[in-house]
Amino acid sequence: MHRLDAEVIRRIIDEAAAARLGDLEIFEEIASTNSYLMREPVPVAGRTRIAATDKQTAGRGRHGRTWQSPPGSGLCLSMAYTFLKQPENLSALTLAMGLGAAKAMQALGVDGVKLKWPNDLVFKGGKLGGILTEAQAQAGDTVTVVTGIGLNIDLGERADFRIEKDGPLGVVDLKRHVAELPDRNRIAATLVSGMSKTFVDYEAGGFGEFADRWSEYDWLLGRELTIDLAQRQLSGIAAGVADDGALLIDTPSDGRHRVTSGSVAMAGGRGNDL
Repeated sequence: MHRLDAEVIRRIIDEAAAARLGDLEIFEEIASTNSYLMREPVPVAGRTRIAATDKQTAGRGRHGRTWQSPPGSGLCLSMAYTFLKQPENLSALTLAMGLGAAKAMQALGVDGVKLKWPNDLVFKGGKLGGILTEAQAQAGDTVTVVTGIGLNIDLGERADFRIEKDGPLGVVDLKRHVAELPDRNRIAATLVSGMSKTFVDYEAGGFGEFADRWSEYDWLLGRELTIDLAQRQLSGIAAGVADDGALLIDTPSDGRHRVTSGSVAMAGGRGNDL
């Protein structure tokens, strides 16, 4: 598989994404593409800035988890975008980006990628990737957002691929599950095009226009869950997401609940923070 190449990626992203793209930097090794963009000058409103690598040594996930990417094993790509005005339900942007990533995988011929609320890409029953979104307020109403996607491409023998039935997600990569592995630069370019469009669409309408499409990719839908909240446990059936991105849980005792954070366990499985 070819190494990441900024010029190649620029040539094959779609026209709309190319028109919005400012800096595109490729690193042979970096601690975290998200952290790098959070420190760098922000793009002007409506423009994007990208950092990518296939060797990340101190990547960050939700709740302080790490996301490391040994050389050649995956793709870590972060995009910064400045909203002229903060959209409603900005916290649900990660969910919208998940939809964009799943559609990008379809465009690459990788069908069947699902989304585990709020930020996991699920493929063949295991975790294929994850998404992290961070925001920093600017002057006035503008806000800059950095969204990073980590994708497992070819982990080789570096991971245990065994999936525990009804337990927490194991780890999967593309190589073991696709007939022909897409070129690394084409994967990056397709993600860039999808992420760029998602930012623009989100700025125009918030999460509302994404909510109806979520059920098509919702990996949790219909599954039994137990969620540890701050003061109590909540058990029920996952019932999709609300218009603002909250997870909906139907309980047998007192109806439907909205969940925005907590620790979730599949029926018969161990906990997994949301």
